[in-house]
Amino acid sequence: MPPRSPLPQRHGLDAAWIRTPGVDVDGPQWETMRDFLSARLPAHAPVARMLEAGEFVDQAGRPWDGDEPYRPHTFVWFHRPLAPETAVPFPLDVLEVNDRFVVVDKPHFMATTPRGSHVQETALVKARLALDLPELAPAHRLDRLTAGVLVLSTRREYRGAYQGVFQSGLALKTYEAIAPYDAALEFPRRLTGRIEKRRGVMQSELVPGEPNAETLVELLETRGGHARYRLTPATGKTHQLRLQMADLGVPIVGDTLYPHVQEVEAGDFTRPLQLIARRLRFTDPIDGSRCDYSSKRRLVWPPEQPQVPQNV
Repeated sequence: MPPRSPLPQRHGLDAAWIRTPGVDVDGPQWETMRDFLSARLPAHAPVARMLEAGEFVDQAGRPWDGDEPYRPHTFVWFHRPLAPETAVPFPLDVLEVNDRFVVVDKPHFMATTPRGSHVQETALVKARLALDLPELAPAHRLDRLTAGVLVLSTRREYRGAYQGVFQSGLALKTYEAIAPYDAALEFPRRLTGRIEKRRGVMQSELVPGEPNAETLVELLETRGGHARYRLTPATGKTHQLRLQMADLGVPIVGDTLYPHVQEVEAGDFTRPLQLIARRLRFTDPIDGSRCDYSSKRRLVWPPEQPQVPQNV
């Protein structure tokens, strides 16, 4: 882990950092810090302009001018230029704010934390700016396409305690989803299996081996060819609910990843995944109080297709 950043946040985002490697006779050699930064940062990064503006700093906050001799094992801090983003057209609702944590009701299509092309349009950045809480950090995560209850700790000294609640499985999470109805399937039923996620592969996979994922699925109501389900995961593997429901033969409505990957335009918000983290219950690790929060997000039933009469 790097030391504390010498730069303040900008637009709700922490400064980025890069650490220079040691001098290796068989590796690349750089004459100056400018040479190193130009080689290591993406080709589109405006290194020359940022150096001229003093936007690269050392651990003491002193700007690099780029002409210094290359210095190994040194941290360089800077703020990444922000690329334009398509605004998520749904609000981030706040359910609770106290001294130790914040609870939000995250909309569909909004990532939990900055990653890739989703930076400013994320729950973490929006909450930091709206509530003026620069040390806000997620206690757990929700998929970008999943809506619902999300907890963030307010300060560094509370971060480990609240993350521990979720890492240890002490939080009780229930989800609701709309998916096809299959009269041949009996509910409630418990789905178990081994889920693995390979680096660079979009989908998680169910593979042979000792189960590491478990979800209780309950049928709440039916409407024609679809049903509303309650999903209670006992584990938290990547895409667990989406993968298990697709494997059962009833993929969640609006899922563009399971069972098959579908191409979707970046700014298309017309088909939200019908999956919501509906309710979250846990015991506060600091004062022992019982916490219980519910999402107010709505699931949308798909229109039923009219039946076409069969010719006799």
